[in-house]
Amino acid sequence: MVQLSYRWVGDRAQPTIVFLHGFLGNGQDFHAIATQLRDRYACLLVDLPGHGGSLFEDESLYSMPQAARLVIELLDVLNRRNNYLYGYSMGGRLGLYLALHYPDYFTKTMLESASPGLRDRADRDARQQHDQVLGAQLNKMTQVDLSHFLHHWYAQPLFESLKQHPSFVTMLQRRLQNQPRFLAKSLQQMGTGGQPSLWPALSNCESHLHYITGEFDRKFVALQTAMRLATPRGTSAVIPQTGHNVHLEKPTAIIREITNLFV
Repeated sequence: MVQLSYRWVGDRAQPTIVFLHGFLGNGQDFHAIATQLRDRYACLLVDLPGHGGSLFEDESLYSMPQAARLVIELLDVLNRRNNYLYGYSMGGRLGLYLALHYPDYFTKTMLESASPGLRDRADRDARQQHDQVLGAQLNKMTQVDLSHFLHHWYAQPLFESLKQHPSFVTMLQRRLQNQPRFLAKSLQQMGTGGQPSLWPALSNCESHLHYITGEFDRKFVALQTAMRLATPRGTSAVIPQTGHNVHLEKPTAIIREITNLFV
């Protein structure tokens, strides 16, 4: 059986938080936060398909439904139910899919800089085409090329404050450990254009969804407001003086949000 790579931080007798990272990352991205939470929670840091130790040749495993199934299969192997769930960006989109499709596994879900996907089919098709082209480029890249790709990727405005953070260079070095051809599979199969729109399902969601965004990430602040209004048990928080990657820029704020919600 194919199984996602993962690592534990904390006492496994405590309530479990499942952490899902963003594109280009891996479970290690949450290690510093998990270390601060280890006395109160069992933190399960998962490597999503195409990242960290979860490098699969089978492209079908990279779609959102299949990636979600792999997370659930891992939780079954570990005999974990009634978990808390934290997802960032790509991991936040997957986290929302999990909360909507597997509510028996998650009691509360926190989504950082996440999206339910694109409402309009034409927008999804255009984004999917973009992701396919970018994925094809990634698939041909060497590790040297990957360095140029990362600098281009983090030149996006939503990462402007992240680039000023003291930990950015360390994070960038960790990103260079990725293998481009597996990143390509992830982008092409589970990019924003490839995921089903989850907007219609928000109104029927019975779980507590808590949305986190950074003040400087204006696009996602507006998106978060729309998501919260569409979710019956939706709550939200905007973290001051930070951008898209809140957990790296303001870990103390995230720890506070987690300990307030996951009780």
